[in-house]
This record gives sequence, C-alpha cells and structure tokens, in this order.
Amino acid sequence: MKKNLNYLLLVLAVLSVTSCQSKEKKEPNLQIAAKQTQQPKQQQDLSAYETAYFASGCFWCVEAIFESVKGVAEVISGYAGGPEENPTYEQVSYGRTGHAEAVEVYYDPEVISFLELVQVFFGSHDPTTLNRQGPDRGRQYRSIAFYKNQEEQKIIRTYIDALEESKIYDQPVVTEITPFTKFYKAEDYHQDYERKHPENPYIQSVSIPRLKRFKTNFPEYLKENAH
Repeated sequence: MKKNLNYLLLVLAVLSVTSCQSKEKKEPNLQIAAKQTQQPKQQQDLSAYETAYFASGCFWCVEAIFESVKGVAEVISGYAGGPEENPTYEQVSYGRTGHAEAVEVYYDPEVISFLELVQVFFGSHDPTTLNRQGPDRGRQYRSIAFYKNQEEQKIIRTYIDALEESKIYDQPVVTEITPFTKFYKAEDYHQDYERKHPENPYIQSVSIPRLKRFKTNFPEYLKENAH
C-alpha cells in the first residue's frame, strides 16, 4: 500500500460492515409518526452554508454520521438519483424508483472542505458492495457521490483513483459519480431518526455500531460534543 497519499491517511482504518436482518428496519408506529409530523423542529436559516449530497445505505445511519462532523450545520434525509418526482419512502424502500436513500449536508467550507466530506463519505461505508450496504440490499441502497460542478467531480474521481491505486480494498470501488439534479426530503419521521429512536433494533444493531466505528476512526473530524 502506498503511504505517500496524504489525503488517504484518514481512511486507512477501513470499517467492517455489520450485518443483521433487514426486516428490523421498519417504519415507526403511525401514531407516533403523526405526532412527530405535527411538531416539527424549528427551521434554521441555512442559506449561508454550502450543500453536498451522498448516498451510502440507510439514510438513518448516514445522517447521524454527518451530523457528528465539525462544520456541518444540518443533515437532511431524503431521496436522490432517480427521475421520479416526489418519491415516497414506500416507493423508494421497495425499489420502485431509481432513487437511493440519500442525505443533504449543509456545511461551512471554512471549517470543513468538500474533500474532507468525501473522506467522511468513503470512510464511513463500504464502497465496494454493489447495490448493498450492510444488511440493506437493492439499488436504493447503492453508493453514490453526487457532484454539483466539475471541481467536485474531479475531487471524487481523484479520490476513488487514489483508493484503488493504494489497494485499500480487495474489490473495486463501485460508487457512482453522479451529477446532482434534485433532492427530495424524506418524510418528517425519518429526520434525526437515530437520535429519536435509540431503542429501535435496526438502530442498535446497525446504525449505532456504524457511527461508533466512524467516531473511532475519525476523531479529528468530530464536533466537540460528538466525542
């Protein structure tokens, strides 16, 4: 493995994927979901922040990871990557659309760069599993790094090339490099799901261990209150 790729130092400790039964990832009680919808959290002004978009499996997991990163003001769970308008969780989760579960990351580029967010993205999931992440299978759980301009596209492409040249993975990286078009926010009950439902079996067996691995491998990227 080549060690002269400075920007790969943070991904040398590649996390292993925990498996559990996908059936544990269930929608919450509809009455609870309705209450959550009736009491949305106060909206903050995010107009001063840049945005980045990623998909790497269950958005409950991905949202929690990026929420713990310094310089990130907000993370929203949703759907992206497909042509269908206004997709629902039922449609996406059953593979009835071309969308993947994705996140919208609002970040301060003076605190954390797009390159560093790309490092977080690749360092917090397995980019070599096609249409799958951990126990979740299907194109709706595929790995996608979205770009909004040529500079972001070049950063993602260069990073993947460096990963493969460094032989960090035994298998080729299958992450899609996709131009960003449209992001659809997921239903309210999906937002901050890991924080609100720590007792959920899927959260306990998949999301929390995944977040803990990320925190162990990337302590320098964490907010002070996320350690």
